[in-house]
Amino acid sequence: MVNETGSPIDIMLADGNPLVLSALSELIDRDPRFSLVATAATAEGFLGTVMRVPVQVGVIDWTLPVLGGAKLIEVLRDQANAPRIVVYAEDTGDLPRLAMTAGAAAFAPRSSDAETLMETCIDVAAGKMVFPFLDIRDLQSDPIHQLSRKERAMLEALSKGLTNRELAKELDITINTVKFHLSNLYEKLSVKNRAQAIAFYYSSRLALEKAPNGIPR
Repeated sequence: MVNETGSPIDIMLADGNPLVLSALSELIDRDPRFSLVATAATAEGFLGTVMRVPVQVGVIDWTLPVLGGAKLIEVLRDQANAPRIVVYAEDTGDLPRLAMTAGAAAFAPRSSDAETLMETCIDVAAGKMVFPFLDIRDLQSDPIHQLSRKERAMLEALSKGLTNRELAKELDITINTVKFHLSNLYEKLSVKNRAQAIAFYYSSRLALEKAPNGIPR
């Protein structure tokens, strides 16, 4: 499995544990579905690389020195063409929820097998959100009925990973109108960013309504 262009998925790894980083690097190197762009032992090293080199998916530890995973994801949210982030960490406490709230695209527990992590990276590269230990519907009551037809269309288009410019073209509206609808959409869904809105979409009945046989796409 490769990306839509037919080439391997560009991926970067960041982990403060040299043994984990070495093991992950070897796994990625051996898998033809991926192209390992770089590795880093710190959040700052990861950030410095992805600001210069395009990367589709980043796999990071939540406790990366020195910034930490949450701060790193926060910084990346404001960067154009930032990689989609998979948090690869111990499944302890509320970590999957914290990762999603920060803006990560997925959470993969270290206790899972290697193929689970690989499949998670493939799903994330395809624009999906993967949080197997988190029922996102618990974050808020279902406010789908509050959305206008335009906002529903916006949410569905957003779930495809479209940029603001692409949303404007898809919905035949201006970029300023896109920003206006997104602001209203986030408020109605009680979310803070695109990642959380997309996660809500895939956990909601709206996704079920759009899918054949009631199975989310």
